Amino acid sequence: MDVRTNLAAFRNKRGLAAAQLATEIGVSRQTVYAIEAGTYVPNTAVSLKLARVLETTVEELFELEQEEKIQEEIAEATLLGDTESMMPGQLLRLCNVNDHLVAVAPEPGSWGLPPADAALLEPVRSGKRNATAKVQIFGDRWKKSARVMIAGCDPSVSILVHSLQTQGCELVVAFEHSSRALELLQEGLVHIAGTHLVDKVTGKVDLKPITKLFGRNPVAVFSYALWEEGLVTAAGNPKHIAGIADLARKDVRFANREPGAGCRRLLDDLLREAGIATSQVKGYERIIAGHLPAARLVRSGEADCCVNTSSVARALGLEFIPLAQKPYHLVIRRKQLNLPPIQTLLETLGRASFRREVEACTGYSMRTAGDRLV
Repeated sequence: MDVRTNLAAFRNKRGLAAAQLATEIGVSRQTVYAIEAGTYVPNTAVSLKLARVLETTVEELFELEQEEKIQEEIAEATLLGDTESMMPGQLLRLCNVNDHLVAVAPEPGSWGLPPADAALLEPVRSGKRNATAKVQIFGDRWKKSARVMIAGCDPSVSILVHSLQTQGCELVVAFEHSSRALELLQEGLVHIAGTHLVDKVTGKVDLKPITKLFGRNPVAVFSYALWEEGLVTAAGNPKHIAGIADLARKDVRFANREPGAGCRRLLDDLLREAGIATSQVKGYERIIAGHLPAARLVRSGEADCCVNTSSVARALGLEFIPLAQKPYHLVIRRKQLNLPPIQTLLETLGRASFRREVEACTGYSMRTAGDRLV
């Protein structure tokens, strides 16, 4: 409990200057100001002297202020991400998306607990498409923030999260592969979907695979980055892997991505072109969700290579053999473009300082970041 002081009001009512009151009770003028500001609580003797000089009572001068209790609420939420690994007690971040309460597990902090808005109360219930569960919500701060949710697989989103935080916006991230991100946008469970499923055709980007998904619910598509995808191997490339053909070697262990991921689609296309059966790739059935988790298997020595981005290889000190360049896009429903945090996000993409930071950290080409394509 805190102590609320009414000293300034009583002093002004009596027409006493702070210095005069200080002299009367035997303290410094600074002490009087500190008591009035609430940064210093006087002892019993000083409190009694103040009450006597100001012709009132100690109870009138000082009041105990009850701590505001955090309002805890239990609600049903749709959970995104790796729900199979979620257990009761799992910390969650929340976002309201199209009147849906959506929850995701935050990225774990290096040295402490990550920021959280709620905790999982019960085992996750799987539905036809999405999992739901009861969560215990910690207060309402999350409702008051300018918050939007993005689904995607690009690790550089952490740079965007930090940049938006400095501008008073919060970006909640659901780490999902490209196909799943687009599904969630279709279902109205995220505000933004990040995807690298599109390919360059005759020097142009073919956006039909995206736009045809939404039919009469039009979307806007914005350029984010141009990145390289390729084979990622251990530092020094000890297995001397040079290309897709080496995945058929018996001494090469592969870490695969989940169906629907852009890197998985690139792998399958290249295997088909090379005439290599998936049964020839040792580890093809071993599914790893996410760019960083797949690359960490290579770094730990549990796998010899995976298909990934050059930025991930660079971040983990791994070798990279380029296979293709792919554009990464952000897809947003047009009716939500005027949401203030989305406007802030789009303005941020166009800033030279933001583009330079992402390029320096990842090696992406950010030259067209923020350009509207559709």
